[in-house]
Amino acid sequence: MQKALEQSLAEAFDPTFRLTELVPAGGGCINTAYRLQGIAATEQVAFFVKTNLAEMLDMFVAESEGLEELRQAGAIRVPRPVCYGTGDGRSWLVTEFIRFEGRMPGSDCAFGEQLAELHSQSSDRFGWQRDNTIGSTPQQNEWDDNWVEFFRRHRLAYQLRLAAANGYTGSLQKKGERIMVDMASLFSGYQPAPSLLHGDLWSGNYAFDSAGRPVIFDPAVYYGDREADLAMTELFGGFNREFYAGYNKAWPLDAGYEIRKILYNLYHILNHANLFGGGYVSQAESMMDRLLSEI
Repeated sequence: MQKALEQSLAEAFDPTFRLTELVPAGGGCINTAYRLQGIAATEQVAFFVKTNLAEMLDMFVAESEGLEELRQAGAIRVPRPVCYGTGDGRSWLVTEFIRFEGRMPGSDCAFGEQLAELHSQSSDRFGWQRDNTIGSTPQQNEWDDNWVEFFRRHRLAYQLRLAAANGYTGSLQKKGERIMVDMASLFSGYQPAPSLLHGDLWSGNYAFDSAGRPVIFDPAVYYGDREADLAMTELFGGFNREFYAGYNKAWPLDAGYEIRKILYNLYHILNHANLFGGGYVSQAESMMDRLLSEI
């Protein structure tokens, strides 16, 4: 794979590039990550590389396009995608290497403000130009003019079908069906605009660079209700009060967010149930009970 990586970078970055070292780096449970070091002309350069099986290339193509969509918005720093490819039974995505240091005074507030700026980037419809993945699960992004219908069909209904295929039937499916039938009532008086979303914004997918600037990565990009991004920041923790203060100063949230965030996070908990099982199934049902009490 190293020779194929070297050739790919020579074509995409600099024809003089030579790979000198591939060092394992920390990462998630889906891909294997490395810090790639090399020489271009007479200068040392570094990149970040994620690898997986060759058949997972499309996941990396979608991620590369998502990173570029976020980067073009110019709101928050995003690793620049460099190249992707396959070789020796493996696929990869190479991006800019950013050294993460830590937050500085004002970093979290700036992060909130910059996320609001990202969300101000809009589209005329909900969805995206292609499907991608949420974790390792396919995520459908077919364009739709109606946000409630988009979320019903391409988020909840899809995850519930996966859950049924995984053996999670019975009350989970019955409650899910009731929510999908009546969920429009949660949007009374609220009409979200299609905002550019990171799509998988939990504490493991952001950091701060050496200047204390926020950096977001590992996206599952699409255009949707901005509340969906904010909801996930609350799901697994890792975002502090300064972050939310910065966001709300730039773009205050609607009062109905406190209930709708449960709906949006239900999608992610169902996805975790389908990926990992365990207590996520009962957590999903508890969230459904809360939503049904509000419908």
